[in-house]
Amino acid sequence: MGIHYFTDEQVKELEKNSNVKRVSHKSITYEEHFKEHFIEEYDKGKLPGQIFKESGFDISYMGDRRIRSISNQWRNQSKRLEGLRDTRKGGSGRPRTKHLSQDEIIIRQKAEIEYLKQERDFLLELKRLERQAIRKQRLSQKTSSNSSKK
Repeated sequence: MGIHYFTDEQVKELEKNSNVKRVSHKSITYEEHFKEHFIEEYDKGKLPGQIFKESGFDISYMGDRRIRSISNQWRNQSKRLEGLRDTRKGGSGRPRTKHLSQDEIIIRQKAEIEYLKQERDFLLELKRLERQAIRKQRLSQKTSSNSSKK
């Protein structure tokens, strides 16, 4: 069994649907609002094929297996902490293999420097607030010990 590929005509038709973010001959990337709508409608008792059909999809393009698997995937994702959000954007932590130009390197280094400055400022502010809290605590302990001596 191979992957169900979309024809050029099917790709063009799917691109017209407002619930589609991207489409290729192999796959469809759906808009976040459609995923949320799908889960809401499914929870109300509608069948996955019915939801796709009502949302303007020609389910003969999609196939039962694709609809069933995307339905299972979205229902599982909706239970996650991240929800239906696409987590691929966060990166896998793998280093880039693309060679960067000097300008790209400079832009990335400037962004990293700015990030580190913000992190440093945050940590300095945190330290200042800790010192302030410790001073307040010491003052309250001194006043309470002075009042108990009287």
